[in-house]
Amino acid sequence: MFAVPDNTLLRPENPALRHPVRVAVEVAADRERWGRLLRYDPDERFSALVEAADGQEIWLLSWLPGQHTDLHDHALATGAFTVVSGRLTETVARQAPGGRAVTEVHALSAGQSRVFGPGYVHEVRNEGPDPAISVHVYREGRQMRSYLPDPVRGPRRIG
Repeated sequence: MFAVPDNTLLRPENPALRHPVRVAVEVAADRERWGRLLRYDPDERFSALVEAADGQEIWLLSWLPGQHTDLHDHALATGAFTVVSGRLTETVARQAPGGRAVTEVHALSAGQSRVFGPGYVHEVRNEGPDPAISVHVYREGRQMRSYLPDPVRGPRRIG
């Protein structure tokens, strides 16, 4: 028999400390975790809560061609999303130092991820001909605040 020093033991991982992209990629790869929840809605993108614990929510979203979000942020939340299948386009809108508007467009296919933080203004759309599936991780809430695009000064919050 021998003694093992405390600092050599594997400690359980705190899921809240794992990067949200790692969580999204892990869940996206585990179809048994979310496959029973998957639906497609012809009128609007479909979303279902996969799990919630320790201040983190994991959501499954499905997108038929043409479905999209409006321009929004997630208030004080941080998180990430990963495309499981299909293609999505994320448009990020912000105000650059000096006050001018900046727009960035990111075309995403299966396996690609994006990260967001407080005040990150974006919209996501399925511009392709095929359905898309994505997994989203939100920390500290899933609230959505709406914005209007302003091509001169950057996005302007509604309300």
